[in-house]
Amino acid sequence: MTGTSAATGTSAETGTMTYWTEYDSPLGRLLLTAGADGALTSLSVPGQKGGRTVQDGWRQDAGPFREAGEQLAAYFAGELTAFRLPTRAEGTPFRQRVWDALDAVPYGATTTYGEIAARIGASRPAVRAVGGAIGANPLLILRPCHRVIGADGSLTGYAGGLERKTRLLALEGVLPAGRS
Repeated sequence: MTGTSAATGTSAETGTMTYWTEYDSPLGRLLLTAGADGALTSLSVPGQKGGRTVQDGWRQDAGPFREAGEQLAAYFAGELTAFRLPTRAEGTPFRQRVWDALDAVPYGATTTYGEIAARIGASRPAVRAVGGAIGANPLLILRPCHRVIGADGSLTGYAGGLERKTRLLALEGVLPAGRS
């Protein structure tokens, strides 16, 4: 992450403003960030491994997040199966390919780390790197990394915690509610 100027809230390297808001959800309070163009740059959950935290100089403003809030509410109510929001996540070309593959996993379905590796043309030994890219996903829930499971069907890894992964998969009808 680049540094920010406390006086303006702009990135010291790119000159872009970072806006943020919090959204109460069934998974806890979510932190959303966006650039000046309104594109979402992150969605973090409390205690998330590698999740973002509010920085000095960021501007709190719920305005840029109205549509995201409406779509999240519809998703958690079981009424929305695909998010249609502008997003911008920074990552290496490899991570971008992995994240694009995540975006293609439909609501109510799961895939494996090996299947994601195959989709992007990565070798079998690259599965660990694929897992690292999935774990670095800055747009939890919106980019469905919770839909990736182990080859044996186990609920392995989730930066937001396995309890949240289980709840998201249950919401999408992949798991019976209450399974852990």
